Amino acid sequence: MKVGIVGLPNAGKSTLFNALTKGGAQTGDYPFTTIEPNVAIAEVPDQRLAEIGATVRSSELVPATISFHDIAGLVKGASEGEGLGNQFLASIRETDAICHVVRCHGLDSGVPHPDGSVDPLRDIETIETELVLADFDQVERRLNRVGKAAKSGDVEAIAERDWLAAVRDALAEGRPARTIPIPDAAPMAAQNLQALTSKPILYVANVDEGDGEPPAAVAAHAESVGAGVVAVSARIEGELAELDPAEAEEMRESYGVEGSGLMRLVRAAYDLLELLTFFTAGEDKEAVARPLRRGATALEAAGTIHTEIMEAFVKAEVVGWEQLVETGGYSQARDKGLLRIEGRDYVVADGDVITIKV
Repeated sequence: MKVGIVGLPNAGKSTLFNALTKGGAQTGDYPFTTIEPNVAIAEVPDQRLAEIGATVRSSELVPATISFHDIAGLVKGASEGEGLGNQFLASIRETDAICHVVRCHGLDSGVPHPDGSVDPLRDIETIETELVLADFDQVERRLNRVGKAAKSGDVEAIAERDWLAAVRDALAEGRPARTIPIPDAAPMAAQNLQALTSKPILYVANVDEGDGEPPAAVAAHAESVGAGVVAVSARIEGELAELDPAEAEEMRESYGVEGSGLMRLVRAAYDLLELLTFFTAGEDKEAVARPLRRGATALEAAGTIHTEIMEAFVKAEVVGWEQLVETGGYSQARDKGLLRIEGRDYVVADGDVITIKV
């Protein structure tokens, strides 16, 4: 899964990216520090994996990961090509979700703001307006193509045309594409459009050191548009990322920061993508945390392991991770009737430990 990190220049995107991944993206106090999207992988923190691995004596722990793409700072007019805007917008279009970094710390940090003052809601509106404008152009082009097909009487084309018209109207009012339900008769309509405003959004309030909550105005806006929100001090997390765990915890206490902001961010991004985690593990084998779309079946879970396993699927042995750890292993869980046999249509639950039988 790909998450694009976006925001205005100097919002703290690359600093946050470096803290997340220690990826060393070039940073600076001027626009367009990041011209090509930096891409790196962040592990999803999950203590359950270690407990499962220790219980079944696995040889190695393999955590779930999210791919973060640090996309260069957008500016007003990006939808018309300002500030290399077209290139940046194309990079966002390739991601599954948007992590919108919003500057909420003051100018006394020494980092200038493109508009000369700090106003989180204004900055949010600037970015979202550019995304809406870019989508409006995209819809117009798609509508022209689909409209021709709809004239032939094709049912799916007609449904997609009508949906596109509704999306165009919503965008004209400043509402995102995700507010318009996808029609049953054209299930691929959203995928065909690839609208920027159809992607789920997580607002990251880049706050001053010691602030543990996002500004009330940002939290209220996130709630109003159905987005997630988390508060992180990119600068502090960047410093903490360079320390060993013990030193980092001591520094957090000195700043009055409770827990890792990065862990909260990664977990929030994971939830934003509506993912759950199931596990595969065995003695002297890898214990693996595997992301899966919520509502997916055991057959789909098998496909995330390998397509050949999916094709040869016979049944799945399933046990909850807590039951596995509490009983001490697979055989003990089986003896207590906690290890279940499930078919291909079983809906996987978060925390399931699954062994696919072929």
